[in-house]
Amino acid sequence: FVHKAWHDNSEAIGKIEYTMIGDSNKELTRELGLLDESGKAHRATLVIDPDNVIQTIEINADGIGRKANVNINKVKAAKYVASHPGEACPAKWESEADATLTPGLDLVGKI
Repeated sequence: FVHKAWHDNSEAIGKIEYTMIGDSNKELTRELGLLDESGKAHRATLVIDPDNVIQTIEINADGIGRKANVNINKVKAAKYVASHPGEACPAKWESEADATLTPGLDLVGKI
């Protein structure tokens, strides 16, 4: 219910066209190891691709917020690298107009 309210009332989140889920019975949260000792779910954001592979996971302490545009950029980057094998999006990458990297040992210690 929180995700639906967030989607319906946030201009940035309202533009999201992918599925956001809740886990009221804690089945998925438990499977992913995101429950604390008291049974409370950690604050987490996951980007899961169409093949159900987790591409990113971020776990935050209760007092630490998350920024929607950062998560949107992670989705964009995951889509980009899925369609451009051999390329990687650096931390400041935001769109296809930005430079990408070709991962390799030659980059070690230079980024």
